[in-house]
Amino acid sequence: MEQVLLVDDEVMLLDSLEIILSMNGYEIVGKARDGVEALEVLKSVDPGIALVDLNMKGMGGIDLIGEMKKKYPKIKILVLTTFYDDQNITEAISNGADGYLLKDSGKDAILGAIRQIMGGTTVLDAKVMQRLMTLVNNSARSGAGGTNGTGGTNGAGGANGAGGANGAFAGNRNGNGAENDAAPVEPLTEREKEIAGLMVEGFTNRQIADRLFISEGTVKNYISSIYDKTGIHDRVKLTIALRG
Repeated sequence: MEQVLLVDDEVMLLDSLEIILSMNGYEIVGKARDGVEALEVLKSVDPGIALVDLNMKGMGGIDLIGEMKKKYPKIKILVLTTFYDDQNITEAISNGADGYLLKDSGKDAILGAIRQIMGGTTVLDAKVMQRLMTLVNNSARSGAGGTNGTGGTNGAGGANGAGGANGAFAGNRNGNGAENDAAPVEPLTEREKEIAGLMVEGFTNRQIADRLFISEGTVKNYISSIYDKTGIHDRVKLTIALRG
């Protein structure tokens, strides 16, 4: 049974998470209201994963993540918060967070994220991933050098057809297939490639959600982003293009 540490200053949320996780096969080995209390709890327990809020009185989540990764490098950390501003995202990931979800993600998304993280996959909320992509693109445009190490998610059952999405849209194409260098298309993220590959294989949104342990709404958000990036807003036409 996977052991979990919960860290949040909202007592009702702590209790709710304890009930949800306990009913789904997880053992709650500790609950803490701030970073200092969490570190104290960790002296006597060895959880596989900690669910951590960011905005707490005393030691907040950002500092706690850094301390946990230094003292307990094997522990996995899933940020569960209401904030997805640039600073919190970059600092949480830089300090070692293995996942970043918003509190309104829902029970299934949280349970799925825990399973994926424990399986070695980084999990980011769709809004967080979009924010990261914006940061990376802005950094590249300003000459700071784009980075591909921001923790993009991958690996939760990659599809055979995903290769069709790997760089398939390096630039817009006219009706004859010639590239239009004046209008380059933003590359797909690793998770978008994964979802595109599942679309090629004929998976429905619901099936993709079940396969990747994310909500159907999140799948729709990813597909909308894929449509925008490729310039193809028809599922059938997109599938044909990806197969090619």
